[in-house]
Amino acid sequence: MSDTAAEAKPEVKQASKEVKESENVAEKYSAMTVSKNSEINMGELSSVFSAVPTHKPVKKQIQFVEEKQEFSRFPTKTGRRSLSRSISQSSTDSYSSAASYTDSSDDETSPRDKAQVNSKGSSDFCVKNIKQAEFGRREIEIAEQDMSALISLRKRAQSEKPLAGAKIVGCTHITAQTAVLIETLVALGAQCRWTACNIYSTQNEVAAALAENGVAVFAWKGESEDDFWWCIDRCVNSEGWQPNMILDDGGDLTHWVYKKYPNVFKKIRGIVEESVTGVHRLYQLSKAGKLCVPAMNVNDSVTKQKFDNLYCCRESILDGLKRTTDIMFGGKQVVVCGYGEVGKGCSAALKALGAVVYVTEIDPICALQACMDGFRVVKLNEVIRLVDVIITCTGNKNVVTRDQLDRMKNGCIVCNMGHSNTEIDVASLRTPELTWERVRSQVDHVIWPDGKRVILLAEGRLLNLSCSTVPTFVLSITATTQALALIELYNAPEGRYKQDVYLLPKKMDEYVASLHLATFDAHLTELSDEQAKYLGLNKNGPFKPNYYRY
Repeated sequence: MSDTAAEAKPEVKQASKEVKESENVAEKYSAMTVSKNSEINMGELSSVFSAVPTHKPVKKQIQFVEEKQEFSRFPTKTGRRSLSRSISQSSTDSYSSAASYTDSSDDETSPRDKAQVNSKGSSDFCVKNIKQAEFGRREIEIAEQDMSALISLRKRAQSEKPLAGAKIVGCTHITAQTAVLIETLVALGAQCRWTACNIYSTQNEVAAALAENGVAVFAWKGESEDDFWWCIDRCVNSEGWQPNMILDDGGDLTHWVYKKYPNVFKKIRGIVEESVTGVHRLYQLSKAGKLCVPAMNVNDSVTKQKFDNLYCCRESILDGLKRTTDIMFGGKQVVVCGYGEVGKGCSAALKALGAVVYVTEIDPICALQACMDGFRVVKLNEVIRLVDVIITCTGNKNVVTRDQLDRMKNGCIVCNMGHSNTEIDVASLRTPELTWERVRSQVDHVIWPDGKRVILLAEGRLLNLSCSTVPTFVLSITATTQALALIELYNAPEGRYKQDVYLLPKKMDEYVASLHLATFDAHLTELSDEQAKYLGLNKNGPFKPNYYRY
């Protein structure tokens, strides 16, 4: 199966010619002229800077699941666990920051029951422990060192405050890297209220540092399901404050505002969404005619797909597996389910360390790519009894079923690199005949009656964010894209964006990439006037048409 199949590329339609060009702060900060010394001239404006509306076909309706499912969390004497929690895809994707100084079990008192104030006397936040702010500030400062492009954008645009008047409510992973994004938005003039898109993702000390710096943040590691929705509601429902922009990761925040605060939702000026699940939800609303605000699809931007999905996973898959299992990859037989950008990154990394890699695919184009890259394309059932490691990265559900889990060999490692936690049928393993044994943080041995053990990582949730960390530099690319998308939507003249879902302008993608080239001391070649005329291009870009596939 393929994450490219699950994330079918939308057909691109040209923006209306009737939209008049106008002065736009976002255009100014995305205008790019490459001089001989490869520096960017911020003084020139791009002639056309409009996102392209898209319509992504939704083959399957994405439901907003609110039902709860009973399953085990803490080992009992029999090895089984129990905890009632929603199976909302985005909110239950596990993420445990390896960099976090604190653990959710340090203090059993719920942050909701604590009275905390920061040094300025404000109590408009809810974090684990405000006293951890100093540690969190160090984490943020470290992250800033490898997010120079985002810091550069902050410095260039800070004096003109392109987000002045913007009231952004955000729901993302709250990590040191995200904190750099949040503080950039504040520096550009925005007021922000923030919560976590995942009950396990928050670095407590980073949340404390944000709260100490005046950001209204409501999040802590190890939230309950009730806590999760309470935090979202506290961000949205604040006396004397009403959001006009949404930055979401997974769609839970957008769904909450749409369902609980419809009048607020109608007044939102723009939504920026970066995840597969959240984008599907937006297209579902658009198809039903219920999306009454413009939205920007960051997930399918070039800078997200080709960098975050590919290069990030190429490095973090190895990190996650090593930290949890100490596995030696040389000679191991591994099957990667899905050969989209995530699958390509995982397969390349494993092959480079000597693993024998198989690929499963539903898409003949992706399958052919895998074959040309030297991988054998198989059906999972053909190798299920042979492989040592199974990695899912399709964005689909039930990619690995209970029947297949029953037929795996002893010691097989099973993990997921896709966005949602539905790819491995973990629920089917929570039965009386099977014993769960927690051997490490985020590592469970599921033991069959005959003694066979399957090693399940992160309970089938996102491996790299659950069991390791991801490269800060890659997150800088995504964060810069998100910031520019917010600037564009907030400053766009009336009529530029309809009640639809849009892809990022090509100019914006190129600008984000150009900001990060300085890290590598890369020097772009300039087109001569004759060359530009021959190709029919503007010398300053964009250099590729919207339909170009990188």
